[in-house]
Amino acid sequence: MKKIKFVVLLLLLITSIAITSACGRGNNNAGEQNNGNGGGTQGNLEGNIKVDGSSTVYPIMEAIVEDYGTKQPGVKISVGSSGTGGGFEAFGAGETQLTNASRPISKEEQATLKKNGIDYTEFRLAFDGISVVVNKDNDWVDKLTVDELSKMWLESGTVKKWSDIRKGWPDEEIKFYSPGTDSGTFDYFDEVILKEKPLVEGATLSEDDNVLVQGVKGDKNAIGYFGFAYYLENKDDLKVVPIDSGKGPVTPSHETIKSGEYSPLSRPLFVYASNSAVKKQKEVYDFLQYTLKNSGGLSEDVGYVSLPEEEYQKELDKLKALK
Repeated sequence: MKKIKFVVLLLLLITSIAITSACGRGNNNAGEQNNGNGGGTQGNLEGNIKVDGSSTVYPIMEAIVEDYGTKQPGVKISVGSSGTGGGFEAFGAGETQLTNASRPISKEEQATLKKNGIDYTEFRLAFDGISVVVNKDNDWVDKLTVDELSKMWLESGTVKKWSDIRKGWPDEEIKFYSPGTDSGTFDYFDEVILKEKPLVEGATLSEDDNVLVQGVKGDKNAIGYFGFAYYLENKDDLKVVPIDSGKGPVTPSHETIKSGEYSPLSRPLFVYASNSAVKKQKEVYDFLQYTLKNSGGLSEDVGYVSLPEEEYQKELDKLKALK
C-alpha cells in the first residue's frame, strides 16, 4: 500500500512540473507578442525624446509615437512641426535627438552640424507627392504643365491672372497659398518648379498646411500645394490638378507616386538622427527601430506611400551599424 501511494505521489509531482513548465512557455510567448513589430523589445524603458521638423512628415511621426506609446509608455516623446528648416535649426543646436525632413539636408545645415560636433544619420521613411490643388468650384483648370506651373508661381512684377496662364481662362486674379520658407515642401517646389527664382509676391505663406487647405477651400480663384496626405484628408473639399511633365497629365496617387510617374513632384521623406543619442540612449535606438519597422504601414494609414520592403531593411541595417 505504501509503495502504491509513493508511485501516485511521484506521478502527481511529475504532472505538476510538466504543467508549470508549459505555463511558463506560454507566458514567454505572450510576452513576445506584446512586443509588437520591433521596438519596445528592451524591457520597460524610460526617458524623453524630442522630435521636430517637417509638417509633411508630422502625420507619420504622430501615428508612430501614438502606437509606440502602447509598447513603451515610460518613454515620453514630443513632436513639433516647425518645418524642415526650423527642425534642422533645433537639431543643429542640440535641442532634439531626431528631426523630420521633407527634403535632404542642405550644405549649410551640414556645416552647422559639423561646427557643433553633431554627427547624424539620414533615414528614409516614405514617399510623398506634392499635390497642387484648386478650389472645388474651379471648373476651368483640367491640368497644368510644369511650364505653366512655373509661369504661374514665379514673380514677374505684375498681378497674375488665370487668363495669363492659358487663353480662355477667367480674367481673374489668382490667389496663391504656399508652405512657408522654413518648409521642406517649399524648398522642393522652389528647386524643381521655380528653379530657385523668386516666388510670386502676395502669396499667403504658412508652415501650417491646414491654413493652406482652408485658404484654397474658401476662394474660387485660389491655388495651393502641400503634401499628398493633406490633399487626401480634404479631397472632398478640394480639386487636385494633374501635372504634365512631358508625358501627359498625371494625377498624384499611391501608384503614380511610388512608381515615380508623378514627376517631378514625387519625393522621399526622411528622419535624421543624432548618432550620439542613438548610441547613448536606449530609448532613442528602440524608438527609431520601431519607427523604421512600422513607418511603411503607418505612412499608408495616414495617406503617404511606403518604400519597398527591402528599402526598410537597408535602413534598419544602417541603424544597427550605429550600435
